Amino acid sequence: MIVKILEKSATFGGVRYNTDKVDKDKGELIKVSGFGALQALQHLRPADYVNYLEAQSAASSRTKYPQLHAVISCKGQSHSKEELTTIAEKWLDGMGYGGQPYLLVFHKDTANNHIHMVTTRVDKNGKKINDSYEKLRAYEVLNRIMGLDEKQQADKDIEKALAYSFYTRAQFMMILEAQGYNLKLSDGNYLVSRYGKQQGVVPLEKVDARIGLFNRDINRLAQLRAIFAKYRNQYDLAAVPISAPHPGGKTVAFSGYTSGMAQMLSEKFGVQVIFHGKDGKPPYGYTLIDHSRKMVYKGKDLMPLAEFIGPPDDTPEISLETEGTDPTTQGQTHPSEKTVPDAGHTYSTTQWAPGIQIDISDDIDDEAIHGRNRRRKRKARTNTR
Repeated sequence: MIVKILEKSATFGGVRYNTDKVDKDKGELIKVSGFGALQALQHLRPADYVNYLEAQSAASSRTKYPQLHAVISCKGQSHSKEELTTIAEKWLDGMGYGGQPYLLVFHKDTANNHIHMVTTRVDKNGKKINDSYEKLRAYEVLNRIMGLDEKQQADKDIEKALAYSFYTRAQFMMILEAQGYNLKLSDGNYLVSRYGKQQGVVPLEKVDARIGLFNRDINRLAQLRAIFAKYRNQYDLAAVPISAPHPGGKTVAFSGYTSGMAQMLSEKFGVQVIFHGKDGKPPYGYTLIDHSRKMVYKGKDLMPLAEFIGPPDDTPEISLETEGTDPTTQGQTHPSEKTVPDAGHTYSTTQWAPGIQIDISDDIDDEAIHGRNRRRKRKARTNTR
């Protein structure tokens, strides 16, 4: 479950964005609350809601950006429309907006159920609702609603990360960064932070001990080559840049790469592909995270990048049987090989979230909202919701 507060706005464009979804049968207006006598009228127009919000917001001339537009999203259909509505109501109340006029619109045109909330930051007395550290508080409130103990969850996530098979410190960092954590090396320990607070500590000696146990699975690499050969003529190999649309028509900057082959490997075989590259330039390398075996491979261990993203050919299919094993079974998983990236580098991945408590949405209309493949400077990117 994730929550995202969208960019502040001086207007209430979030109303039109969501009512357009309703008009196109891609959304459903679930609840209208706090609009007083306006709610007794039938056939309300988007402009009616906007006028009401603007009128209340005008009571505070010092509030330049009165609109609050936020989204709560879950992974797939793990939460129903009704459940998300209840969560949204509790979240608004916990953030101080329970008594405000607001709209709740459920979006139903993507793979991940999510609900939008639009309201004003100015209350009926003309006072601005406290927005200090609101992005941090947004998760604190959501986690409290969901009954999530942040530190307890961090301990579990760290334990899982240390069970992965990796052979660089950077790969270990990538595992937790993929779950939304930040890591900082200090006095021989990784300080693990999330939601703006330190959640745990990992001694560097534990990480190095795991590195010393790494053993590359040659047979598995052979199986992955066979899988690639079997499907290379069925899926697009080209690595294409990703950009995510914002509500209102704006576009964010380049945020990584993906390909049809990469998406298929993730969905069918649990093999995550991370492309490495600089903004606006083609990828210069890639990493494979085989989640079924908890193994990480450099892309070149499988095949050269040029072959992996090159055009399909008539290469004969290779048998998927290697050493009598089924490539889709047996278990291990692990985030990918990388060195600590230089500033400006982006690590783009196909969608996958290891069994750790974060869901990264792959919505089309709200990719910017949910952060799919969002660029992280000096971090790997793998994905929540």
